[in-house]
Amino acid sequence: MKVTLERNHLLKSLGHVHRVVERRTTYPILSNVLLKAADGELQLRATDLDIEVTESVPAMVGTAGVTTVPAHTLYEIVRKLSDGAEVNLEVDGSGDQMSITSGRSKFNLACLSADGFPDLKSGDFSHNFTLKAGALKQLIDCTQFAISSEETRYYLNGIFFHTMDDGNGVILRAVATDGHRLARAQASAPDGSQGMPSIIVPRKTVAEIQKLLSGDDDDVAIELSDTKIRFEVNGVVLLSKLIEGTFPDYERVIPQNNDKELKVNTATFKQAVDRVSTIASDRGGKAVKLALGDGLLEMSVTNPDHGTAREELPVSFEDEGFEIGFNARYLLDIVDQITSDDAIFMLSDAGSPTIVQSEDDSDALYVLMPMRV
Repeated sequence: MKVTLERNHLLKSLGHVHRVVERRTTYPILSNVLLKAADGELQLRATDLDIEVTESVPAMVGTAGVTTVPAHTLYEIVRKLSDGAEVNLEVDGSGDQMSITSGRSKFNLACLSADGFPDLKSGDFSHNFTLKAGALKQLIDCTQFAISSEETRYYLNGIFFHTMDDGNGVILRAVATDGHRLARAQASAPDGSQGMPSIIVPRKTVAEIQKLLSGDDDDVAIELSDTKIRFEVNGVVLLSKLIEGTFPDYERVIPQNNDKELKVNTATFKQAVDRVSTIASDRGGKAVKLALGDGLLEMSVTNPDHGTAREELPVSFEDEGFEIGFNARYLLDIVDQITSDDAIFMLSDAGSPTIVQSEDDSDALYVLMPMRV
């Protein structure tokens, strides 16, 4: 194999594919990126057996061929080459070494045969549709923070996607929860997605596709089945296994009768929570207490080891006063998603879940479980 290409093109592509490669693996071939030169382009492919990323870049192909080399090492080499430099890749006759030359720099990397490189075969997809990158990014951004990291409940380790008719038409809904907070976002269902199987997209896949979404108007082609999903955006193809399992009935968690409305300036509230939680202890669950009265919110934190913090905010709240406690970090995670000037909290009592929404956005909803303080 002998190929010449522009350093920036190669670096950008390596940046997309090398991220899925695990730094520690019992299978040496999984540490490598597959390079295939043919027909005026260099194809790069990497996998961890759950996710596979493929991208092709234009190149001058002197000799067609295929090999694999250490992904992270190749990425670091190319990253440190001069901006705009020309890079030459050449595999020797034995196929055991690949030389990388650029200007006066020369490197040699050990190769492994591409014959042993795994292929995450896509199989047949039952549904395919196109979604704007901006719409997909919003669904992910609004829910990703609530993905559970508890491996025992593996079915919560991703975002649940499904379509449904909400009475005004078919919508595509994304949901994530870790048992302490729940995030739900939705968008109009694109043509072709109606009747798709309900799927759980793993956390790592969510993070990788999120990094590929740049321009809001870019088209993202999506194909899926019961077991796999395939994204294609700007020439990058990401194929991933799905989480096998049943996502819980999240609708049962969303309270229907919360009738106490608290309206508070989003930025002011966020800054106050951040300030008072400075002394909150992890041992106490980062607890912050909200005492609600007519037109006033008193926020307080008590830490037996460090002291207390207290702050008052003017709010719109006209119901009978009561106190409720939340985990400060969970509260900040949710408030970070609020896009309007004012955040709306719909409360019931100190022991019941609270609904949080932007004042002007009905497409995103958050549920936060209270804690004892």
